[in-house]
Amino acid sequence: MIRAFHRWPGLFALALVTVLALSGAALSVFPAAERLGAPQAEKGLSVAELATRIQAAYPGVEQIRRGPSGRITAYWFDGGAPGSAVIDPATGQGVASADPNQIERWLTNLHRSLFLGDGGRIAMAAGAAAMLVLSLSGTALVARRAGGWPHWFTRLRGPLSGRLHVEIARIAVLGLFLSSATALWMTASTFDLLPDGGATPAFPTAVSGEMGVALANLAVLGDTPVAELRELSFPYPGDATDVFTLKTDQGTGYLDQGTGALLNWSDLTGWERVSETIYMLHTGQGAATLGLVLGIMALGVPAMGATGVLVWLAARRGRPRIRGNQPAGRADTILLVGSEGGSTWGFAATLHAALTDAGQSVHVAPMSGFAPARYARAEQIIMLAATYGDGNAPASAKGFLDRLSALDRAPSSALAVLGFGDRSFPAYCAFAQDVAAAAEAKGWAELLPFDTIDRQSPQDFARWGRALGEALGIDLELAHQPVPPATETLTLISRRDYGAEVQAPTAILRFALPRATIWQRLTGAGFARFAAGDLIGIMPEGSPVPRLYSLASARRDGFVEIVVRKHPGGLCSSQLTALAPGDTVTAFLRRNPGFQPGRSRTPLILIGAGTGVGPLAGFVRGNARRRPIHLYFGMRHPDSDFFYGEEMPVWQEDGRLARLVTAVSRGARPHYVQDALRGDTAELARLIRDGARVMVCGGRDMAAGVADALAEILAPVGLTPAVLKAEGRYVEDVY
Repeated sequence: MIRAFHRWPGLFALALVTVLALSGAALSVFPAAERLGAPQAEKGLSVAELATRIQAAYPGVEQIRRGPSGRITAYWFDGGAPGSAVIDPATGQGVASADPNQIERWLTNLHRSLFLGDGGRIAMAAGAAAMLVLSLSGTALVARRAGGWPHWFTRLRGPLSGRLHVEIARIAVLGLFLSSATALWMTASTFDLLPDGGATPAFPTAVSGEMGVALANLAVLGDTPVAELRELSFPYPGDATDVFTLKTDQGTGYLDQGTGALLNWSDLTGWERVSETIYMLHTGQGAATLGLVLGIMALGVPAMGATGVLVWLAARRGRPRIRGNQPAGRADTILLVGSEGGSTWGFAATLHAALTDAGQSVHVAPMSGFAPARYARAEQIIMLAATYGDGNAPASAKGFLDRLSALDRAPSSALAVLGFGDRSFPAYCAFAQDVAAAAEAKGWAELLPFDTIDRQSPQDFARWGRALGEALGIDLELAHQPVPPATETLTLISRRDYGAEVQAPTAILRFALPRATIWQRLTGAGFARFAAGDLIGIMPEGSPVPRLYSLASARRDGFVEIVVRKHPGGLCSSQLTALAPGDTVTAFLRRNPGFQPGRSRTPLILIGAGTGVGPLAGFVRGNARRRPIHLYFGMRHPDSDFFYGEEMPVWQEDGRLARLVTAVSRGARPHYVQDALRGDTAELARLIRDGARVMVCGGRDMAAGVADALAEILAPVGLTPAVLKAEGRYVEDVY
C-alpha cells in the first residue's frame, strides 16, 4: 500500500515536481547572493541615525525598508519623479539599483504559477502536495528497506539505480518535506484559506499637529536598532495629520511627526510569527544558508525521479504482476516474500493464484513490511524466504527478524516457512532457517514444518504445495513455470586450458562483449554495466535452471571472462569446457554488490583457491589506482593450474599487485592457502589492524579453513572474522 502510495504520485507528477524543484533550487541562490552583496549596517546603528543619513542624501525620502538579508532600500520623490536605490547605511547614499532582478522575477513566476495565474498556482500546489506525499511515503519505504528507523543509514545493496534513489532520499527527504509543506501553507494563505491572524493598530485620530521635528529627536527611532527595522514610512509632506509608520521585528506602531510620541502600537501575533517562519523556511529570506541547503536537496528531485522510473521499470520486469491482491485486513492468508533477485516473487505469484482459485482471500507483501496488527482476519501466514550471501536477509526481508523479535507474543495465525536456495552453497536457506527458528522461539504455532526448495525446482514446489493443501483442507496443485531472465548471446573468442595433469580440467573462457543498446546504457541493463565479482548466469542446454559463475572481468576490460572447472556429471561445466572459439552460450548478468572491493585506499587482502581466483584476478586487473593488494592463491601445482600465471608478474611490475603468496597442495610438502596465511601471521595482523579488507573466494572447505586460520592470527590483536564481517571488512563468495 505504501509503495503504491509512493509510486503513482511520483510517476504522474514527475514533470511538475521536477519544475517545482529545479526552479526552487535556482531561487534559493538569490537570498544568499543578496546577503553577500548588500552593505550591512554597523552594529548599534539606530533607525534615527540611518533615517537622518538617508534624508540628508535624499530630502524627499518617503520610505525606508530593510529586507531579511539586511539590505536597506530607500524610496523618494525628487521634483515629482520617483526614485529608489539600495543604500549604504554608513553614508546614506545609494550604491545599487533597487529594481527587481528580472531573472529572479521570471523564476518566481514560473515557480509559483507556471505563468498561468491562479490556475497555475493550483497546479503547482498539486505538485507540492505530490512532493509531500512522496516525502512521507518515501520516508516509510526507506525505513522499511533499511530494517527500521535505527538503521536509517545502513549500507545498501542492489542495483545502482535503486541504491542511488534511496541514498539521495535519505539526505534530501527532510528538506523536501519542509519545502512542500511550507509551499502548501503559502498557497492556502494566497487563496485566503487561512485566517489572517494579524493585528494592525488603529490609525491615530489625535495628533499634535506639529511638523518638522528632527529625526534624531524621535526617541522611539533612536531606541530602535536598524537590525530590528522592517519598514519606516514618512508622513505625507505638508499634511500635519499624517504620522510616521514604524514596522519592526516586534510589531507595528505610529509616531507623531511633531513630538515623536508613540501614538499606537500592536505586537506581532503568534500567528504572524508562524507565518513569517514558514515564509523564511520556504524562501530562504532571512536564512540564506538554510535556503541553499534546501535548494541543494531539491536538486535531488530530478535524480530521484529518473532513478525512480528505472526502479519501477526494473520491478515491472523482475516481479510478476499479482492480480487480485487483497488488502491485508481482509485476507484469510498472508503471503510474505523475502527475495533478492526477484525469482521468489514468481513462486509467490503462482501460490497466490492457486490459493485464490481455491477460494482463499490472499494478501502478498514483502517480509520487510511484516505488520501483524494489520492481519485482522488472517488464519495463516506463509513466508517464502530466499537467502542472500552468507545467510543474510534478502533485500525485501530487511528488518523482519527485528520486527518479529520486538513482538510481545507471536501472531495467532499459524505459520509456514519455505526456504529457497542452492544446495551447492554452504549457507543453503540459512535465512529461512533463522526465520523458522525465531518463530519457534517466539512460540508461533506451526501450519507446516519448515521446508526448502533447491535451485528453484518446480517439482519441489509442487510437492510442498500438496502438503500445504492438505494442511488447509483444499486441493492445491502448484504448477510453477519459472520466468526466464532476459538473456544475451555470448560468443567465445579465446580460451586457456589448465588442470589436465591433475585430472581437474579447467579453462579461462573469454567472451566478446555484447553490444549494448542506448536504453541498456542508460539503465545498466544487460551487460551494459558490470564489474569483476558480479555473477553471470549461464543457461545450459536441456535445463531451465541457470548456473552462476563469478566474473573475472569488468565492463571497462572490454570482454566477459570466467574461470570454469569441469565437474564430473556437471551439465553446465561440461558444456562450457567443451566450447571452441566461435561457439556461443546464452547468459544473463546478475549484480553481486556484496562482493566488491569498494573505492577505499586501505589495503586489500584477497584469498582464493582454484577457480576462486577468477574474480580476485579481475579486482587486481582493475586496480588502476594502485591500491595495495595482497593476493594469497592456493593451487594444486604451478605447472597445471597456476591461473593467470602469465599476468601476475606484469601486474606486480606496474603496481596493481603489491604481493603474491602462493600455496601448492600437490607436491612433496602439501601446502594450502590457510597454511600460507599462518606463515604470514605478523604481516596479516598488522594489515588488518590498520584497516585492511579481506575478501575470500573459493570452495566452502577452503573458506572454513581460512576463517579458522584468521581467527588464530587475529586473536592476539583482539579481532575475529565475525567482528570484521560486522564491520564489512570480511566478505566471502563461496560455493
